[in-house]
Amino acid sequence: MLAACRKPGASFLMHRLRSHAIYILLALALVVLACAPFVGLIPIPLRAVFTPGEFAHDIFWTYRAPRVIGAFLIGGTLSVAGLCFQALFRNPLATPFTLGVSGGAALGATVVLRFGFVSALLASAAPTLAAFAGALLSILLVYGLGRMRGDLSGTTMLLAGVAVSFFFSSLILLIQYLSDATDLHRIVHWLMGEVPAKGFGPVLLLLPFALATAIVAWSVPGELNLLAIDEELAASRGVNVARTRKLIFFAVSLGVGATVATCGPIGFVGMICPHICRLLVGHNHRRLIPAAWLFGGTFLALCDTVAFRLIAPATVPVGVVTALLGGPFFLWLLFGQKPR
Repeated sequence: MLAACRKPGASFLMHRLRSHAIYILLALALVVLACAPFVGLIPIPLRAVFTPGEFAHDIFWTYRAPRVIGAFLIGGTLSVAGLCFQALFRNPLATPFTLGVSGGAALGATVVLRFGFVSALLASAAPTLAAFAGALLSILLVYGLGRMRGDLSGTTMLLAGVAVSFFFSSLILLIQYLSDATDLHRIVHWLMGEVPAKGFGPVLLLLPFALATAIVAWSVPGELNLLAIDEELAASRGVNVARTRKLIFFAVSLGVGATVATCGPIGFVGMICPHICRLLVGHNHRRLIPAAWLFGGTFLALCDTVAFRLIAPATVPVGVVTALLGGPFFLWLLFGQKPR
């Protein structure tokens, strides 16, 4: 009997795995960030990375490294955003795009790509700026609808976000219908979602929003733990529910808006990664938030590497890869767990 008690069981091994999961994810993220930039049609020797003037050096620092770092920031932001919204709305299917931020950004970019407003002045930056403006419009519209109703509860904001998202989607469909073949191709390609492939400019623009999203989420893990259970319980434990909800809503939505403006809508990352992280580290947001950041960034960096090589030398938009993974994950979520 004593020997049987000392023998580690499955629960003990799972506990040990969960206690070290964040360190494992950190090591995996570092390996991916170090190795993924070397994946491509043109081999890059390690010495070329530190030798300016070589062709391989320019490829590494102009295309490969910015793309991998950008994918990591985008994936981490979307994953943390999905985690926050799932806790805020107590809905396991909530995603970073639940409140219509993606729809607003997509509408802004679609308008510019179709009609060319200010594009002559700002060139390639016009869709990004218009997408961010559309995301801001969506955020303010959802918040304003909640204020007009006098109710900023999670249910009201969720319903307002869904309604706004459907309305923007219908406008996008109308613009697509009115577009010629060239504009339609540009719009559809942008809506597929693709990590920026040249230079550190998009990475530097996204970095403050990504860090702000992570910092805000990390500052309220206890509040997220209580809100994920019940708002009344959170209020009884001293949480200012209204203030916390507004803080999370605006900070996370701005992060998602900046992400979508940079790369287009990339679906399923904010739903898949938080669920997997809960299996790895449990439901405590003090551990979930860093785990979601690391796993989401690593996941999207790997997906983008696969997209980069899938039909080389052409590139598949990474949003296509995440969508292909999202469908089976939905089925696993539905049928892979026993009903309670």
